[in-house]
Amino acid sequence: MATKKSPAKKKVATKVVKKAPAKKAVKKVATKKVAAKKTVKKVVKKPAAKKTVAKKLVAKKVAVKKAPAKKPATKKPAAKKVSKKVVKKSSAKSPKVDQYGLEQDDEFYGLYFAKSTKKGLVEVKPCTFSLMYWWKGLLGYPDMIEISKGSNTAMLQFESTFGGGDSGETELTEKDVFEIDHIIEVDEEEMLISLYSYVPISVPDNLIGALGLAILNINPETRYGSLELCSTENEEGKTEHFLRYRAATYLRGIKSGKVEAIESMVTNGSEFFGLALDAMCVNKSIKKWLLS
Repeated sequence: MATKKSPAKKKVATKVVKKAPAKKAVKKVATKKVAAKKTVKKVVKKPAAKKTVAKKLVAKKVAVKKAPAKKPATKKPAAKKVSKKVVKKSSAKSPKVDQYGLEQDDEFYGLYFAKSTKKGLVEVKPCTFSLMYWWKGLLGYPDMIEISKGSNTAMLQFESTFGGGDSGETELTEKDVFEIDHIIEVDEEEMLISLYSYVPISVPDNLIGALGLAILNINPETRYGSLELCSTENEEGKTEHFLRYRAATYLRGIKSGKVEAIESMVTNGSEFFGLALDAMCVNKSIKKWLLS
């Protein structure tokens, strides 16, 4: 504002030189300069007062704007933020699974197996494939596994020969040999492998009581699996009783070593079933029945 009024000073000076002596003009100019300074001071004070008022108004406006900004912060509960973080962590840590529910670090993850049959290709799911690999790959036997429609269940049937011990401390000797029937069932939904070993001769009615008592005495000592009497109806409609040994193992959660788990189940099952049969033969009637 001072720069705009400086041209006005020059005009006043020229007028004073024409009308009056130089000295008076100087005095007048001096008085005018002082007045100009006063006006300048007034001008400076006024915008200063305006600025302070403006600052106060701005401050009030800002305060009004900031007040509602704090309200949404108080409305947002902390629980929502925590729930969001938990969801992100769980989704990040959740493992990937394939069509069979196997996790990414599983030995059969993402693989598809099938075998050729007379009806065409049949899907072989992980547990059935593990059984097939043990039976065909490790033992070298022909494929006799029956797979159901939908491939959710499978069954393997085979026979073995049981021989007694080679010392006189056992009830059964090397000459005491008889056949055992085995069935291995697969449940893909439960990922359960079950072993059933049968004595193929039905139990006579007069031995059911003695055999049941022997089972009660031996089962607590059996570290793996258990003995049981299985009742079925034959083709003639008569009820028959069979002695069988049962063991099972879950393959769910076994990331590596499913085939070895099946092999261990069958090996241990055969051993403990043999020990149980030998213990039963303390009863001479049972021994005679087994060797008949």
